[in-house]
Amino acid sequence: MYEPIPKETERIAGLVIEAAFRVHRALGPGLLESVYETCLCHELSKMGVSFQRQSELPITYDGQKLKSGLRIDVFAADCVIVELKAVEKIIPLFEAQTLTYLKMTKQRLGLLINFNVTLLKDGIKRIVL
Repeated sequence: MYEPIPKETERIAGLVIEAAFRVHRALGPGLLESVYETCLCHELSKMGVSFQRQSELPITYDGQKLKSGLRIDVFAADCVIVELKAVEKIIPLFEAQTLTYLKMTKQRLGLLINFNVTLLKDGIKRIVL
């Protein structure tokens, strides 16, 4: 059984969600994922939340660390993986991708955020490891 998610991780997740709501309120659905990512990162900067954008995630295979082409959209405060989408609907593959990123980084909390929805609350999925 896992320990509860640390309070600081929950706080950061809350700030990411708040930033996502600000972006969605201003832009609405229908834009490219990269636009939402840029604006979300701008909001996180304004909030004082540290983040890495498009950070490369190497894979360990056969005892070697290899470049994999995997990239985390936003890694907030070294504790919350944020996977962004601008798609018609979230499919299980996107959830599996976020879960894999959590496993590979040994993090516990991921947010899968789809901006291509009328109400953003319908586009946010928490993924906990």
